[in-house]
Amino acid sequence: MDYVLTTNALCKNYRHFKALNGFSMHVPKGAIYGFVGKNGAGKTTLIRLICGLQEPTAGDYTLYGINNTDKKIKDSRRRIGAVVETPSIYLNMTAEENLKEQYRILGLPSFADIPELLKLVGLEDTGRKKAKNFSLGMRQRLGIAIALCGDPDFLVLDEPINGLDPQGIIEVRELILKLNRQKQITVLISSHILDELSRLATHYGFIDKGRLVKEISARDLENACRKCIRLEVSDMKVFTRVMDSLRLEYHVLSDTQADIFTKETITRLVLSLAKEGCEVLSLTERDESLESYYVSLIGGTEHE
Repeated sequence: MDYVLTTNALCKNYRHFKALNGFSMHVPKGAIYGFVGKNGAGKTTLIRLICGLQEPTAGDYTLYGINNTDKKIKDSRRRIGAVVETPSIYLNMTAEENLKEQYRILGLPSFADIPELLKLVGLEDTGRKKAKNFSLGMRQRLGIAIALCGDPDFLVLDEPINGLDPQGIIEVRELILKLNRQKQITVLISSHILDELSRLATHYGFIDKGRLVKEISARDLENACRKCIRLEVSDMKVFTRVMDSLRLEYHVLSDTQADIFTKETITRLVLSLAKEGCEVLSLTERDESLESYYVSLIGGTEHE
């Protein structure tokens, strides 16, 4: 597989604190890679390292096959666009003026592409409106537009939908999907809004205490997030006896509720229980969510 980014036993220490500790990850070309971890797990530190804002304490990483110790790494970094923590925008400038300023910083010879870029991020009609009067969603899209000024093919977004209202979340989500599918831009997204991330990501990396706990594709994750049937029954003792006799995997939740992990037909389940005098009071089909998978993998509820 062709990887845009790989890290190998990457470490970053701040005095006695290890923000990254032997961290190894692989971001496939063309992926939308969801980067998930608790508060302080090391997500932003990793992003700062690959953007060249900080240097690793140990280990190394490659961008487009170029090692971070190679002088050519600067050329690879030019292929990255990034929004780290908050969008870097000039609030007293219009969207167009912000992009022109970024073009000057990058030394780009012409402003001819700016109207197309504004249209791409849905800000073509903002005119003379200054960025300080933009909604949070508009500012986030402007930040992404600034990150796109150098025509990158790898976009790094640190919490891109944090604090946005539902409409802003939808707009940023659709923009990310458009950039990935139409422009073939590989995207690395750090996000704590797991339900939203599940609508975007093609691959996931789960980080905990500076280490990569798990890398998995969205397809494999879907297979790992098992489907189950949740039943409410009149007699749990009878229920467990019947499940054991049918050799079905189940998990008792309470005196009346249990989950069954099976491809067994619902009709057979209900008839088998009724035959032994156990009524099924309610029945629902459920899928394990990305959030529950994450919690079972890492544990805890506080995450970035």
